[in-house]
Amino acid sequence: MKKLLPTSIVGSLPKPSWLAPPEKLWSPWKLEKKELLEGKQDALRIALQEQQLAGIDIISDGEQTRQHFVTTFIEHLSGVDFENRKIVKIRDRYDASVPVVVDQVTRKKAVFVDDAKFLRKQTNKPIKWALPGPMTMVDTLHDNHYKSREKLAWEFAKALNEEARELQDAGVDIIQFDEPAFNVFFNDVNDWGMAAMEKAIEGLNCETAIHICYGYGIKANNDWKKTLGTEWRQYEEIFPKIQKSNIDIVSLECHNSCVPFNLIELIRGKKIMVGAIDVATNNIETSEEVATTLRQALKFVDPENLYPSTNCGMAPLSRNVAQGKLNALSKGVEIIRKELAI
Repeated sequence: MKKLLPTSIVGSLPKPSWLAPPEKLWSPWKLEKKELLEGKQDALRIALQEQQLAGIDIISDGEQTRQHFVTTFIEHLSGVDFENRKIVKIRDRYDASVPVVVDQVTRKKAVFVDDAKFLRKQTNKPIKWALPGPMTMVDTLHDNHYKSREKLAWEFAKALNEEARELQDAGVDIIQFDEPAFNVFFNDVNDWGMAAMEKAIEGLNCETAIHICYGYGIKANNDWKKTLGTEWRQYEEIFPKIQKSNIDIVSLECHNSCVPFNLIELIRGKKIMVGAIDVATNNIETSEEVATTLRQALKFVDPENLYPSTNCGMAPLSRNVAQGKLNALSKGVEIIRKELAI
């Protein structure tokens, strides 16, 4: 990106209350059939407008066209039963009712490509599209077929690669893979998780990003963070593998976290999406708080490689709070841009 410190959001924005009940994950749609399609497109237009009004540089869809950042993609794959669900513990933290893999997993058709084409027509700005990562997909369902997390992740990676290639052709500038599971299953990441990610980005010419956070601002995640002590060093376990990968951009949770900034040194040379907005609180950051986080990151990231962003998605927040946080992000970045120009 030509602009210094280009801003973006990680993923979701709150949905309008007429589309889905607000401030919750897995929120059911309030519309059906043609009205649902139109409603999703209207919500996408609103998300675009809100980002533009806040001065966000890299635009996303705010995940307005999907119910959940992982399961919506899985819904469109063969071999997965959404009727006879199972209860599993996601990320070893909280129980959720999830679909079951009952047969070979394949991508039957494009999932988000039409939505991406629609967004591409609405703006001339760079656009970013988020997909779930293979390991996080594995962790968000019950496997009754492959009986191997690695084998299932590889099948998901192949499906994701098919989708990513079509998204690239639809005009997406950055494809982001969400992998919060990377922050939990370190041995798996190093044994096969990063290899699956490499398969997912194989043959892509657009920029690629991997987002690794400490989760949405929901109680289960917030409670888990309280057990992590005064220093969160999870990134240390996986950064060496990521440093050697073909991923272009690494998205991290930084603001109001206990992640030591010097861990970023382990991925020196990569572009870094620095989370400068805390999505686990309704408190709206001041521009100076955002700037302080970015100054800390700049000790370990060259300015041309710093992409200010949010820690994670903002679906569970109110629309007013989310908009305030977007504004704070842009204003904080402006402070740093002026400092760098001196």
